[in-house]
Amino acid sequence: MVYGYVRISTDKQCTDNQVYEIRQFALKKNMKIDGWVEEIASGSRKIYSRKLGKLFKVIKKGDCIITTELSRVGRNLMHIMNFLYLCMEKETVVYTTKENYELGNNLNSKILAFAFSLSAEIERNLISQRTKEALARKKQEGVILGRPKGRKSTNYKLSGKGAHIQKFLEERYTLGDICHKMKVSRNTLRVFMKEAGIIPAHINRE
Repeated sequence: MVYGYVRISTDKQCTDNQVYEIRQFALKKNMKIDGWVEEIASGSRKIYSRKLGKLFKVIKKGDCIITTELSRVGRNLMHIMNFLYLCMEKETVVYTTKENYELGNNLNSKILAFAFSLSAEIERNLISQRTKEALARKKQEGVILGRPKGRKSTNYKLSGKGAHIQKFLEERYTLGDICHKMKVSRNTLRVFMKEAGIIPAHINRE
């Protein structure tokens, strides 16, 4: 059995891109997706408290799990290592579409998984620390952080949907079509694209 696993952190996000990547990956590998596990959950939650934990009750030797990247499984070293350990114990192969990893029950896979997980956690910690230091410095300099009181965001409806918009543009959807699909005004779409740095090769304005 081949399972596709996708996870988002909030209901404001969308799983479409992850599902698309997994389908394309499976197609190239001549694999058929037999089942999907989709969930809205923080990656910091323990595996067995999520839908992913239920999957471990049914997978068996020879099964495969395809996900876009190991960070979909968990947001810290222990969760990722626990996931890989359980898969190796059940002799289940894990594929990731972005890193193009194939992790099974062998020494090379264990070393690779550990090295990746460790470096990913270190990088997240460094980014978090740099962000905190930058905010503290701005605050000390008297910079007002956050949105001014009483001012509403103009693009909150499109938060986390930049990849979808980019995909629509690449498929030559018009701005009108995109606005209709996203249920926003043209101005909101243009502001979001500008702030997100989305600059397509063409913009069909019809």
